[in-house]
Amino acid sequence: MLVYNTISRRKEVFEPIHGNRVYMYVCGQTPYDDAHMGHAKNYVNYDVIVRWLRYRKYSVFYIQNITDIEDKIINRAREKGISWQELVEFYMRRFFEDMKALKVKQNVNLYPKSSDYIPEIIEHIKILIEKGYAYVVEDGTVYFHVPKFEDYTKLSGMKLDELKKHRIEPDPRKKNPLDFALWKAAKPGEPSWPSPWGPGRPGWHIEDTAMAITHFGPQFDIHGGASELIFPHHTNEIAQAEAMTGKKPYVKYWLHVGVMNMQAEKMSKSLGNVVTIREVLGRYEPEVVRLYLVSTHYRKPMDFSWEDLELAKERLNRLYTAMENLAELKEREEIRPEDEEFLRKIEEGRKEFESAMDDDFNTPKAIAALFEIAKEMNRFASEHDSISKEVKERALGIYRELGSILGILEEDRMRKKAELDVVEDLIQIIVDIREELRKMRAYDISDKIREELRRTGIELQDTPEGPKWKFL
Repeated sequence: MLVYNTISRRKEVFEPIHGNRVYMYVCGQTPYDDAHMGHAKNYVNYDVIVRWLRYRKYSVFYIQNITDIEDKIINRAREKGISWQELVEFYMRRFFEDMKALKVKQNVNLYPKSSDYIPEIIEHIKILIEKGYAYVVEDGTVYFHVPKFEDYTKLSGMKLDELKKHRIEPDPRKKNPLDFALWKAAKPGEPSWPSPWGPGRPGWHIEDTAMAITHFGPQFDIHGGASELIFPHHTNEIAQAEAMTGKKPYVKYWLHVGVMNMQAEKMSKSLGNVVTIREVLGRYEPEVVRLYLVSTHYRKPMDFSWEDLELAKERLNRLYTAMENLAELKEREEIRPEDEEFLRKIEEGRKEFESAMDDDFNTPKAIAALFEIAKEMNRFASEHDSISKEVKERALGIYRELGSILGILEEDRMRKKAELDVVEDLIQIIVDIREELRKMRAYDISDKIREELRRTGIELQDTPEGPKWKFL
């Protein structure tokens, strides 16, 4: 298996540090607002990577943190007139609902919160001060001294002078403009914790380092996040961790997901150009959203498009139709030569899918392989009226298994359609009974039935041609 490593800028053979065990950490959510489609792109792609590693029989321990101490949270809580804890709890709950709907949450082993790791953060900062990598200024703020750490730019590949052009917090007390805060002195109205340097709160970068090292130790396999985190966040994580532990590399494989753009600009809350996950899930099934997001290679940016979501819906329907066409064939015990040839082609499709995913998780090529399998299933179903039961089960099993790596083809649509047919029949019975009540001039009861139907999401209209209903 080959994995593109940001730090080496090339594909490398994937060899975990601890044999079959894979430790994976992905920078997670800052819950101060609803998650948007840029977040969905990030988490769905890492979810597919985790699913693939587990398919390849790796034992993956997957951590995705929650940054619950951050300027945006403090400012938003102040705007709303509530505590930062209330704000975090509200949006964290909604975030988890989104991740559950997108079938991501169940594959994450742990969602640690920064505020639960204050003792570890303080201990790490103390070590950095003792080793001469950090210094305290007069109000108790602690800074990491960047020039002290060699190879600071090894992840970004940029020169120090270039880095100074990026967003850097100004402070005349810094020894160097690139120095970054490990601990921020307390300010009125902000959350704070006691420390050897006075009350304050941790800087953003040290939070992730402390959580990762607490659970994984000084070195682990995969660290992921959006490409925008390469500098300064992940660059600073490396500096802190390797300076503190003395062990290199902090992370063996750095993976980064391309950003989601909105009309050529990065989708972000600060720019106000976001489309929330909830808005999209209100219009499309979770599997449609997943297929849409993984149709682009994880490292590439993509432009949000409602038209492409509609296309993903059509493509998903085609994949399900192929499965239904094969499932509807009559079964027999006998295995004929055409069954064996069909199964051979399905196995070839599986190998193409596996080859694509083993090449830096190439989901677009994997999807193409899945469509080739669908094409073969449609061909067989159109040319034959029966199939060996064993071959059918094997082919459908392979198809579903590969689809589930992408988080699709996991629904029983044939059963859902049958259930929907029953529901529609029951609604029609209620409508017919209501019409009889109207003929009997029992208008109070008939009006109540219409109100109750609307409350449950069904609109009923009385027309000259008779009553008509539809789902809202």
